Amino acid sequence: MPLRSIKVIELGSLIAGPFATRLLAEFGAEVIKIEPPGQGDPLRRWRKLYKNTSLWWFVQSRNKKSLTLNLKTPQARDILRKLLQDTDILVENFRPGVLERLGLDPNELLTLNPRLIVVRLSGYGQTGPYAGRPGFGAVGESMGGLRYVTGFADRPPVRTGISIGDSLAALFAVIGALMALHHRSRTGEGQLVDVALYEAVFALMESMVPEFDAMGFIRERTGNIMPGITPSSTHTSQEGIPLLIAANGDDIFVRLCQLMQRQDWLQRPEFKDNAGRDTHRDEIYRAIDAWAAQFPADVLLQQLAAADIPASRIYSVADMFKDPQFMHRELLIRHTLADGQSLCVPGIVPKLSKTPGEIRWLGPLLGEHNHEILQKLGFSLEAIQQLQAQGVL
Repeated sequence: MPLRSIKVIELGSLIAGPFATRLLAEFGAEVIKIEPPGQGDPLRRWRKLYKNTSLWWFVQSRNKKSLTLNLKTPQARDILRKLLQDTDILVENFRPGVLERLGLDPNELLTLNPRLIVVRLSGYGQTGPYAGRPGFGAVGESMGGLRYVTGFADRPPVRTGISIGDSLAALFAVIGALMALHHRSRTGEGQLVDVALYEAVFALMESMVPEFDAMGFIRERTGNIMPGITPSSTHTSQEGIPLLIAANGDDIFVRLCQLMQRQDWLQRPEFKDNAGRDTHRDEIYRAIDAWAAQFPADVLLQQLAAADIPASRIYSVADMFKDPQFMHRELLIRHTLADGQSLCVPGIVPKLSKTPGEIRWLGPLLGEHNHEILQKLGFSLEAIQQLQAQGVL
């Protein structure tokens, strides 16, 4: 695996930081997750539980080692410093200032280990007038612009069904860490990587900034369609199943016209490019609605596939479990929990031909690796037991 020689320390909880380290762990990094003694990461108890442990936990913390440290104690902070002496990447998603108050200022950590890469995830970044504010992914989605354009024009903005803001920040954290590793391979220098949740969302907002600056244009909520890209929308089959049909490419639109037997559209010069079609999008969408409603979903999808037109059901997770593409790409993998129970979990993304990632184990028990990690640092069994008695572990 490509990251098998990389050691990562995770100081964080819930979503953004832990998702970033999950991705690193899936490709071989040794990830040591630091958790507070007693209850650990709150994600252990979020959403659906299996024997009092979140099913999400088993995925989010797979391939990680759990070490409990009460960072409010000087002994725990000393242990962390020892760990960081030969660590490649530290990932933390505390509110800015928390590390510093714990006596773990990243600049001092870089003095301790000049090769260290410190990845910091927070709501608003480490600087600026909002830096000290609490900021979850939902706030990042709102401030970054995503919520404003999500939903229908006649209703308030809506959220996506997952924690997309946190996940986007995690992806940028991994990208930043890998770029910093590349820089270090040439110079030997570590550095800080500062990821703000709202900036991760903002970075994906396409042409919104220049459109506003040049034209004063503000993109609004448009439901299932995207103005300027036509046709690409949701349509309903004969039995009421929603399907996505995306025929916005010029050649693809020609094939859709032929499939729908709309030769008249092929004669209209305004339909020859996307800009022209978009000015007539209501007419086009009404016609596609009426055409799609004539066929059962399976028949409609077969026709669209035969005509080489991008289309899909709008999948629920139940649809994924029945789909041969998901199976072929190993996106649904069965693993075994500590009690022997079989559990299906998401597969590894992306697919690397030479150095693929793998699932070695699912999310660990709280403190499961305390002895292993501390003994490698030179602690005796007696010393570890004493630390436990003192509330350090």
